[in-house]
Amino acid sequence: MESDESVRVIFHPLNKVVSVPKNSSVLDAIRKADILFESICGGKGECRKCRVIYVRGDCTAGLPESTRGLSVDEIQENFCLACQTYLSGDCEFVIPVESRIDAPKILPGICSDETPVAPSVKKYRTRCEPAVPQLAGSHRSLRLDGYMGKRPHMTPGQHQRLVSATSPYTVTVSCSTGYPEVIAIESGDTTGATYGLAVDLGTTTVVGMLFNLAGMQFCAQASNLNRQITYGEELVTRMAFARERGGLEKLQLAAVESINSVIRKLAESNRIERTEIHEICLAGNTVMHYLFSGRDPRALELADAAVNKKPLVKKAHDLGLQVNPEAYVYCLPNVSRYVGGDAVGDVLVSGMHRSEELSLLVDLGTNGEMIIGNADWLASVSCASGPAFEGAGITSGMRAMRGAIEHITIDPETGAAAWTTIGGQRPRGICGSGIIDAAAGMAAAGILDFTGRLVEGKPGVVEGENGLTYVLVPKNQSETGRDIVLTSQDMVYLMDSKAAACGAIGVLLKKYRIRPEDIRHVYLAGAFGAYTDLGSITRFGIIPRFINAEFHPIGNGSLAGAAATLLSEGKRKEAETIAEKMVYIDLLVDVDFIEEYTAALYIPGKKEYFPD
Repeated sequence: MESDESVRVIFHPLNKVVSVPKNSSVLDAIRKADILFESICGGKGECRKCRVIYVRGDCTAGLPESTRGLSVDEIQENFCLACQTYLSGDCEFVIPVESRIDAPKILPGICSDETPVAPSVKKYRTRCEPAVPQLAGSHRSLRLDGYMGKRPHMTPGQHQRLVSATSPYTVTVSCSTGYPEVIAIESGDTTGATYGLAVDLGTTTVVGMLFNLAGMQFCAQASNLNRQITYGEELVTRMAFARERGGLEKLQLAAVESINSVIRKLAESNRIERTEIHEICLAGNTVMHYLFSGRDPRALELADAAVNKKPLVKKAHDLGLQVNPEAYVYCLPNVSRYVGGDAVGDVLVSGMHRSEELSLLVDLGTNGEMIIGNADWLASVSCASGPAFEGAGITSGMRAMRGAIEHITIDPETGAAAWTTIGGQRPRGICGSGIIDAAAGMAAAGILDFTGRLVEGKPGVVEGENGLTYVLVPKNQSETGRDIVLTSQDMVYLMDSKAAACGAIGVLLKKYRIRPEDIRHVYLAGAFGAYTDLGSITRFGIIPRFINAEFHPIGNGSLAGAAATLLSEGKRKEAETIAEKMVYIDLLVDVDFIEEYTAALYIPGKKEYFPD
């Protein structure tokens, strides 16, 4: 029986029912109901993305605080902000389609065929035979068929079990800590099934790749949204939540549960037991590594924060991962507070650290990482580009999910937009690649001036509640029944994001006295490189025109980097060398960044970067 201080909340059309303490926010109820839901600011009432529709019950829906920032039409339709609406009695709400988070479009990791096959975990059959003792205290000789190297460490219990056995066993040996260690003993011959998992722990999405390491076979890939999303989409928001009482524990549990969900999917689809997974390699940004391991990230809030460049290696049972409890989890090394193991994975996969030619790597998401260099040196920066390039923070923005506009062309004569959506559905909103297309097309059509402002009187430009607005999709053609738009405020945010990205690249070029024409290879990581039109990227001025460079989309470099270190001990050493070698320039304290950023606040930007 529920306490008198609890209230019951029903969420339609998901048919979710949950009880929460009286005076909780609707967002608290959504989190408890385990509904994946838009909440970019983490519940501060700033992003206005956590919209729900009030149906009935006792709560603060309709009061000024619960509707702050919503349009007149939305208020008339009983919309309210979940984070600013508080429950005093049983209630019912509808979660509208634009507030729900569906399965995102997943970018695969591209594993190179050149990766040498040498995993750090292997299985061996045992042979016990009368002989001169090989191990202290043994009356029988214990041998591992095919094993060469230092005698592996094992517990007294493991040793006794093996030397007293009357039939062969299979022993799993891991070298993840640098010294061989017996982590599992199985009856019979299981040497043909040695499973390992590569994980990309992204800010938004968790993706896993399952391999059978015995035959170096890729088995399957699965993904899940990072359950930390409801605590905030930006890293700084999650870091702030981690400071709250119990916040770090909730974030760590959310990350672990997200990975465990992927593990369950992969184990079920391949009909294996989760305990058959004996190794995990994981890549993510520095903040995600801290939150996943339960380490307080507040030190990362300081400019030039010291970050350990050694990889984190821990047992699965210490982290709560549902695989073999003795399996090791290897996290790719971090470089700085905002250049993490995911960026090291990008470099590892690109091969730029082995080339004599100058290369630039760009991984643009919620945070942007840019790395320049060659076999002799590597330098990196990270910019707070914000989530605009992933569709967040924009009025009609959304992730790359079903119904998201992914590409747009704009007729320069009529200002009319033609679009394609993910899944071919009626548009629900616009994701990052579509936003960049739209901005470049609007600039080419004169709908935007060179400062990124909307031009009054141009086709498609109307007066909205908060200033000029460009209508991409009229409401009668959208899935939500509302216009899909880019507003003046959206353009300010987008111009800030593009200036941060281009300015960050400009700092690297200026510091090392490199001209754009000196760059021979540009590697574009993640969805930014895979789905965004290269012409739109340069026309809008997100990255300079590198006229002598070859462009290489590398897919999910974070995931592919994790896979490479799973399959090869040598790749782990490469990753650690990359991290040690890489210099980090903190833009918060760099004197050149403000100059480069300011010059990039125009479309496209500095003339020397955009000669044509």
